[in-house]
Amino acid sequence: MKQRTIAKSVEIVGIGLHKGVPVKMKLEPLDSDMGIVFYRVDAGVTIPLKKEFVVDTKMATVIGKDGVVISTIEHLLSAVYAYGIDNLRIIIDNDEVPVLDGSSAGYCMLIEEAGIKELDKSKKAIKIKKMVEVTTPDGKKVCLKPSNRIVYDFEINFEHPAIGKQNFHFDYSISEYKENISRARTFGFLHEVQYLRSIGLAQGGSMENAIVLDQTKVLNPEGLRFDDEFVRHKILDAIGDMALLEYTLVGEYDAIAGSHHLNHLLTKKLYEDESNYEIIDLEEASSEASVFEMAYAKVES
Repeated sequence: MKQRTIAKSVEIVGIGLHKGVPVKMKLEPLDSDMGIVFYRVDAGVTIPLKKEFVVDTKMATVIGKDGVVISTIEHLLSAVYAYGIDNLRIIIDNDEVPVLDGSSAGYCMLIEEAGIKELDKSKKAIKIKKMVEVTTPDGKKVCLKPSNRIVYDFEINFEHPAIGKQNFHFDYSISEYKENISRARTFGFLHEVQYLRSIGLAQGGSMENAIVLDQTKVLNPEGLRFDDEFVRHKILDAIGDMALLEYTLVGEYDAIAGSHHLNHLLTKKLYEDESNYEIIDLEEASSEASVFEMAYAKVES
């Protein structure tokens, strides 16, 4: 199995969630072993997608270098990672990735418009060898554990009548991602949105690009896309955050009330001990490669 990039450059213009200003973003193909690289064209700064460049995880996953940041990268990366793209240049003219409709469906469409191109070098993956876990005193948990499949399992529990307790089990394939994960939108509570706006954030946030809830109900007139859209979006976010592993994951991700912050701690903890994982070559590891071939084939057949 070979590394992947996109077949041609594509671009999109959208609004940044927090500043609310237009952002132009262009995706360009890269050659083998170049990885995923962001470029702030307005500042002339390149930021490789590596965990070392994560500078903030409070509201979103933010990377930065030399005082220049790019925020809210997780929805785009979720789609890039789901499509198995290893090498890509993301050129952006502001400090936020466009939010589009608050899901990753628009990025999936953009990637499909660009097309997928196989490169000459073999694809690598990170296979989990030992369970690695990050927990908090209040019962939150994220963990990676060994599996020959690619699985995401997430549980949330909100004391809110429109959300409550939800869990979702996602067996990875591109077609399953497109159908059941990519369309799930980010969500926020009205009182939080009002507070964020008062401190200059969420200026671009609206019911056009997020599910907004008051104390009892969903305010969006069109309602939800899935009954459990909230937990599906959490999986979308987690897939984007796992892109910071730099290799496609072979293993199981489990979370109870996980977050960008806990996901970042998890990727760092995994790499602290080399016995936790193995970097495998998918030209040589036939059983693992077959998992990806099945996952990729479903959308391309």
